[in-house]
Amino acid sequence: MRVTPYPITAYGLACGLGRDTASVLTRLRNGERGLSPVPLDVPFATVTGTIPGDLPDLDARIAEHDSRLARVTQLGFESIATEVARAVSEWGPARVACVLGTSTGGIWATEVAHAEHHHTGALPARFDYRTQHPFHITTDICRKLGGFSGPAYIVSTACSSSGKVFASARRLLDAGLADAVLVGGADALCHTTVRGFFSLGVMAEGECMPFSADRPGMNIGEGAAFALVERRGTPRAMLLGVGESSDAYHPSSPPPEGRGALAAMEHALRQGGLAAKDVDYVNAHGTGTKHNDSAESQAVEALLGREVPVVSTKGYTGHTLGACGAVEAIFGIVSLEEGFLPASVGSTPRDPEILIHVPSERLSLQPRYVLSNSFAFGGNNCSVLLGRPE
Repeated sequence: MRVTPYPITAYGLACGLGRDTASVLTRLRNGERGLSPVPLDVPFATVTGTIPGDLPDLDARIAEHDSRLARVTQLGFESIATEVARAVSEWGPARVACVLGTSTGGIWATEVAHAEHHHTGALPARFDYRTQHPFHITTDICRKLGGFSGPAYIVSTACSSSGKVFASARRLLDAGLADAVLVGGADALCHTTVRGFFSLGVMAEGECMPFSADRPGMNIGEGAAFALVERRGTPRAMLLGVGESSDAYHPSSPPPEGRGALAAMEHALRQGGLAAKDVDYVNAHGTGTKHNDSAESQAVEALLGREVPVVSTKGYTGHTLGACGAVEAIFGIVSLEEGFLPASVGSTPRDPEILIHVPSERLSLQPRYVLSNSFAFGGNNCSVLLGRPE
């Protein structure tokens, strides 16, 4: 069933490529990776998509939420703050909602507190689980900084979290509960994810190589990415559909033939009233792991064939977990606006069993319709359909 399209009027982000939107996009255009040695004390070698430089001190209004996640969230929000203020002025504070994704919340603060307790026998005086750890601190931060009071909640479906928030925004607008929705996601580096993914045997020691025959695994990243979806306004892109599926195949692996991914992409196209032949570009989930890249490529080939360009931008940012859906949707919007597809860095030599078109060089292309895929643990799949404004 076709759904109402809504304009995406603004976006902003920070990630391993840069501390603000302009820096991130400059490096993306230039094909530069944003990966560096892991900054955590871990007993193995890897690289991560760590935000460059020291994270900023927190605004006094959100000081109680202090954690690495809070600082990453604040940094990303700064790139969209002006547009959020404009939306609040236009629609009123109660008519601006907020739906964000995260997979780990403020767990970094709890890790630090646990380490201190282990060494000293006491929790640090500055630690407050209630204000520093929970997932909802990201929405609290944005509401306090943005001055709005509409509905706010968190989506946490692992790595599809901040793709699914676009569907939540559409539902809030359709239901008349808001006139503007700030969507996005944030996750920060922490031991739980870096050590956890290493324990699963899917972490690369060096830079990830999505779709390559030599792909050694994934890199963890961090970031915060935001977009405004409004009832009306001047669009940077149109939100045409969000396909969701839940295949529940395995706690951490996709179905080998990619049936959950295929269902999500098909659902997105139905919502947008488009056919498979209309898709010009796929921003792939493309983690760089053996199973993900194989399953996703089979799903893309089954639906779209072998000619549509498919790029994984995780070679630039690392896997930003609960933020990746929003980060990569923004990269899809940039392709619609600027008429280029970034190179899928690290994709050569190509895996001979992956038969889709994965460009290893930047392409000049004027896409009209883009699919941005995010596939998560437990089979929580999401595909966001974006269109160029007519």
